Amino acid sequence: MRFYTKQHKFYCGIDLHARTMYLCILDQEGKIVLHRDIKSRPDIFLKTIEPYRDDIVVAVECIFTWYWIADLCAEKNIPFVLGHALYMKAIHGGKAKNDKIDAYKIATLLRGGMLPLAYVYPSEMRATRDLLRRRTHLARKRAELIAHIQTTNHQYNFPDMGRISRKCDRNKHSVSDRFTDPSVQKSIELDISLIEHYDKLPSRLEHELSLTAKVHDADSYFRLRSIPGIGRVLGLTILYEIHDINRFPSVQEFVSYCRLVKSARESAGKISGSSGKKIGNAHLKWAFSEAAVLFLRRNPEALRYRAKLERKHGKATSLSILAHKLARAVYNILKRKEVFHPETFFAQ
Repeated sequence: MRFYTKQHKFYCGIDLHARTMYLCILDQEGKIVLHRDIKSRPDIFLKTIEPYRDDIVVAVECIFTWYWIADLCAEKNIPFVLGHALYMKAIHGGKAKNDKIDAYKIATLLRGGMLPLAYVYPSEMRATRDLLRRRTHLARKRAELIAHIQTTNHQYNFPDMGRISRKCDRNKHSVSDRFTDPSVQKSIELDISLIEHYDKLPSRLEHELSLTAKVHDADSYFRLRSIPGIGRVLGLTILYEIHDINRFPSVQEFVSYCRLVKSARESAGKISGSSGKKIGNAHLKWAFSEAAVLFLRRNPEALRYRAKLERKHGKATSLSILAHKLARAVYNILKRKEVFHPETFFAQ
């Protein structure tokens, strides 16, 4: 966990919403110099903080509406801090909670050097990252439709259909024709119609994203693709979710951000379970978990290595260890600007 510790004359905490924002500005002594509810409009915000613009820092909790104010502060050369929502427990505690109190708490944490930092993703790559996340969302919706067809097939105890993700497989098994009830048949036809619509989207979108990635950071993209199992989609996901590997001082911090380390709660030498499993980047967790499975495909050396891990740690844990090791390899590849070396990866 990192905190913002720089000193300023004024500290502005904002409880930000879609249409309104509550501002609280403190001076160096902690005295409130402004406490006001305003509209979430750039012109009103700039006019409100104008008397304090000579040395002010602005802090906002990391929610879905922070993009515009971060870009505005960057354009106007105003220091901007994004607070990590999960770590800002002081805001959510207390007997009373409202916008006015929340803004004051954010400003107080900022002034005291206790505001936990989240990463302010740069605007030039942010939209592409969000588009890539949208692509993942659509792919999961398509998988849900396929799963619904398989579930319906099992409900009526029909013979197994096998793989139906491709159109030729669905035609081969006559998916909708095996159901006699008109309502069930209509439901399956609806699923198939949506699947065919989703089929047209990913390939075109992935091609456009690949071209964009080559503009942003072609070298890093192709270095990631040198790892067996990391193809176009996983390479794009890892590239855009990381953005800049130098923001992680150590490989331990990187794998922790990827949710690939075991968390623990300990006090007075006693361990009492674990917590914080969901602190980190869910998209990188998914990417490296997928990469671990694909890394084994048509890779005899990787299969031997995984078998050794499985004998010692079990089947599930062996895949987790492999995902962790792939994340460390990605960190070193991007940090040292080199390609994947199997001999180094499998070395003891």
